[in-house]
Amino acid sequence: MPLSIAGKRDYVCGVVNTLLLYPQFPDTFWSFKHALKFIRKKAALPPLGLLTFAAMLPPEWKKRLVDTNVHPLRDKDIAWADVVCISAMIAQQESAQALIARCRAAGKTIIAGGPLFTSAHEQFPSVDHFVLNEAEETLPEFLSDFAAGCAQRVYSTSKFADMSQTPVPLWELADLSRYGSMSLQFSRGCPFDCEFCDVTAKFGHRPRIKSAAQVTAELDRLWAAGWRGSVFFVDDNLIGNKHALKTELLPALIAWQRARRRGLPFYTEASINLADDAELMRLMSEAGFDTVFIGIETPDTASLAECNKRQNQSRDLVADVKRIQRAGLQVQGGFIVGFDSDVASIFQRQVDFIQQSGIVTAMVGLLNALPDTKLHARLKREGRLSGQSSGNNSDGSLNFISRMPAAQLIEGYKSILRRIYAPRPYYQRVRTFLRVYRRPKITVALEWRQCVALAYSGLRLGVLGRERFQYWRLLAWTLFRRPRQMHLAVTFAIYGHHFRKCCAALGV
Repeated sequence: MPLSIAGKRDYVCGVVNTLLLYPQFPDTFWSFKHALKFIRKKAALPPLGLLTFAAMLPPEWKKRLVDTNVHPLRDKDIAWADVVCISAMIAQQESAQALIARCRAAGKTIIAGGPLFTSAHEQFPSVDHFVLNEAEETLPEFLSDFAAGCAQRVYSTSKFADMSQTPVPLWELADLSRYGSMSLQFSRGCPFDCEFCDVTAKFGHRPRIKSAAQVTAELDRLWAAGWRGSVFFVDDNLIGNKHALKTELLPALIAWQRARRRGLPFYTEASINLADDAELMRLMSEAGFDTVFIGIETPDTASLAECNKRQNQSRDLVADVKRIQRAGLQVQGGFIVGFDSDVASIFQRQVDFIQQSGIVTAMVGLLNALPDTKLHARLKREGRLSGQSSGNNSDGSLNFISRMPAAQLIEGYKSILRRIYAPRPYYQRVRTFLRVYRRPKITVALEWRQCVALAYSGLRLGVLGRERFQYWRLLAWTLFRRPRQMHLAVTFAIYGHHFRKCCAALGV
């Protein structure tokens, strides 16, 4: 399809008004939407991929970001644009379709990329051009053809990008004050091969990394922009390349933090074998990491073997979690039900594990078959696929025929949510965690938003909430037992409110 703007005078001069568009996420456990209201924020994270993509575009192009999670898309934004660049994850597909339709109705040229379109670009006939896979590889060819007026519809590759060529994201395009955290990427790829995960299909088994200098340059840019909150290292497994992490990145981060009176707290994702390396955990804590998300998935050994979660097998997972917590790293856990090996007892076993481990932020979801995964391929061979994945494993939906009767599985899933997020067991789990957790090296500086959150939580949870007894009991317990963890206790109380709101939306 030829470019619809090729005859415009500004385009001939090399200037292209580029609207960078990010669709809305549905309200999920991961959105933290109801918690963010306490600190007057709109979204948990900015669109890191889109801001990085923006930095790869020609410098003479004029760029405007509209993240619809924090700002509405206005007619005048569309009217301003020559081209619209949209990126999305699978969970954003409904919003993406609506935004594309709106821009198409306005006659705009639409360029799409990101995980949603890489997996299912054929479902978006209104998009003019797809720049798929890793933009470091596919964008240059597109831009060359674009400049010549002969851009093709699809640009894809099986190559993996050299991350030493990845630029610093254009943070200046984003309204940083609207986000709960910032984001940064050190590596792509994971050495493991879980059946339900699409990371290795998209990014490979060999983790590719940025240099420590690249990472600290990105932190410098955030610091210069005035950011003083937490930073999420979005790597699917930060410890995939332990050698580079321990000898290059972490020492550089420690030096970066020490050069500032008050640094930035970090959090990330890692695999459970982090618990085996005391030195690595010490270095991460020293560098400012205070939280890691770990895919626990299930305490059932047969289900772990079924999904090829070999890194979690033959371990005392509760003991591993406690070891990580004692090292000063809060463990957020991902859990899944719906494996073929699951039997009726799995629901109580999941609850028992979560309560015993003290994993406060326990994200429990139904197994979904994502495109490009080995699970999706297997279920397709077996004739068990029943639809497309929503990309949101906590919406109570299935896209395959489960071995356990679907009604039993969904009700069992909801029963887990009822039992782990009800006020009494939830607040009990917070205390279980705080008894073990070592205070982090770096904390967010107290500002007016935190003071407002404390006051509002006292009213919303301590006076009006059904958990008011548990709320005040937790604060009193923390005051006398862990006074330096009061900010964390209040944060967890607010998280619990968010989780219960999400459960209510599921009819739990």
